[in-house]
Amino acid sequence: MKIVVLCGGLSMERNVSITSGTLICKALRAQGHRAVLVDMFYGLEDIEAPLETLFDDLPPLGEARVSEEEPDLEAVKASRKWKSPSKVGKGVFELCALADVVFLGLHGACGEDGRIQAALDLLGIPYTGSGYLGSALAMDKDMTKQLARAAGVRTPKWRIASYKKETITEMANATPLPCVVKPVDSGSSIGVAIARTRDELIAALQENRALGRVILEQYVKGREIQVGVLKDASLPSIEIIPKQGFYDYKNKYQAGAAVEICPAPIDPALEAKLGETALRVHRLLGLRTYSRTDFIIDDAGDAWFLEINTLPGMTPTSLMPQEAAAVGIDYNALCQAIVEDAVGGERAL
Repeated sequence: MKIVVLCGGLSMERNVSITSGTLICKALRAQGHRAVLVDMFYGLEDIEAPLETLFDDLPPLGEARVSEEEPDLEAVKASRKWKSPSKVGKGVFELCALADVVFLGLHGACGEDGRIQAALDLLGIPYTGSGYLGSALAMDKDMTKQLARAAGVRTPKWRIASYKKETITEMANATPLPCVVKPVDSGSSIGVAIARTRDELIAALQENRALGRVILEQYVKGREIQVGVLKDASLPSIEIIPKQGFYDYKNKYQAGAAVEICPAPIDPALEAKLGETALRVHRLLGLRTYSRTDFIIDDAGDAWFLEINTLPGMTPTSLMPQEAAAVGIDYNALCQAIVEDAVGGERAL
């Protein structure tokens, strides 16, 4: 098949996405597909040949490694030659229209929040993963937690905070500690902080002020367990044990920064419950093909739902490929399964 793999974009998870997209594209080519990797923001501004020729003369792929530093999005914007307010680069939709399917290797804003899915729907272009509505709901941690709690899924207490610089101290004084501070619509633990003191909470709020609304969430001490869903079946759980601190951006994507155990060493009854809950939230939001759900298991053995990811990372250290491998599905086969599901059957919203 002719496949466009979209990556990059203008998300704070841009660097992770480029790594995911590169590996996905390599895997699809190994499966015999004519796969072209495209940065959604830069697009095809340097391509002079007719677009359809890209599927016959496949451009080379770079190294797949996530930088330790978060991207400088202002520098990314300034370096684009095509001066347009569009977040979708020159020629992107035109190339996607020539493909049999678009593989979304995007993460975060513009890729995981339903907007690119809605645009592709309007253009009649098939793509991988969930539809626009499920993607938008899952990206909004507040909406996801509201729906999960209403369905009887245990989740830590939380509130949404919109604030100004001059109200940070007042908000910090009114917030029970310890708590977790996180952006309402970001991933890869960007902007996430565990605040145990007022000073730590004030610092976290100051850091997140530029990211918009934040969630102030009850801190639940325990084991970090994540569970993937693939084609309406749960995968084995995986436990993450950071060697230092918590599972932040650096610990997620730098090899050796965390110990990851799959299947997680937990009671079979708890394993079954986590799988059922992951599937329940996946279906509740109307998701498709695959997702990954994050849990905390407290000292009493109770599971707390945190959030769900509709386009899980596909980097060398990502969890979804490890979970699939535990049931005999290697990386190439995982990418193939995702493509096959995208081109067959009806898509939910």
